[in-house]
Amino acid sequence: MTPSAVGRLEAAGLIVGDDGLARPPWAAVDPLLRTYYDTEWGMPVRDERGMFERLALECFQAGLSWATILRKREAFRAAFRGFDPDTVAAFADDDIERLLADSGIIRNRAKIVATIRNAAATIALRPEGGLAGFIWSFQPAATPAPCSVAEIPTISAASIALSKALRSRGFSFVGPVTMHALMEATGIVDTHVLGSHRRGSSGVWPGQ
Repeated sequence: MTPSAVGRLEAAGLIVGDDGLARPPWAAVDPLLRTYYDTEWGMPVRDERGMFERLALECFQAGLSWATILRKREAFRAAFRGFDPDTVAAFADDDIERLLADSGIIRNRAKIVATIRNAAATIALRPEGGLAGFIWSFQPAATPAPCSVAEIPTISAASIALSKALRSRGFSFVGPVTMHALMEATGIVDTHVLGSHRRGSSGVWPGQ
C-alpha cells in the first residue's frame, strides 16, 4: 500500500495494521476484536439459534464494551446451554440464581430475565417464519456508505422500526441503537467504511 493510500485511510479514521489492512479503531488493536472483525462481524446470520445468540449478546452488551462480551462469549454459551431457545425459555428461578452466581458472564438480573423471555418470544415467532426471517424482513433498501468512521451511523429508521416490532412481540432490551448494532453484526446492513477490505464481504451488499 502506498503512503498516499495509507494517508487516505487514516484520514477516514481507519487504522492500518502491520498486515497492511485498514480497520476501525475498535477492531484495530485487540487481537480478539481484530479476528472477530476480520472473520465474523458483518457476515450474514440466518439461522434461529445464531440470531438468538447475537440478540442475547447485544442485550448483555448494552452499557458495556463489546470486547467485554466477546471475551465472555464461551462462558455465555455454556451458561445459556448453547443459546437453544427451547432450553432457555424453560429456565426457571433456580436457573436465574445459577446464572447470577456465574462469574463468567454478566450477572445482571434484568438482562438474564429478558433473555429468558426473549427465548419464549423467539419460539412464538416460528409460525411466522422465525426470528431470523423476522429480523431480516427489516433489511433496508440501501445500506449506509460511510466515507469515514465519523460517518458511520449508530441508529437508523430500520433499527427503530425493528425495535418497535420486536417490543410488540414481547422482546425487551431491544432498543433502536442495540438493534442497529445487531443489524450491522449480522450483515443486514454494511457499515464498513468505503475502501475497507471488509466492505461488501458479506455478499449481501456491493463492495462500493
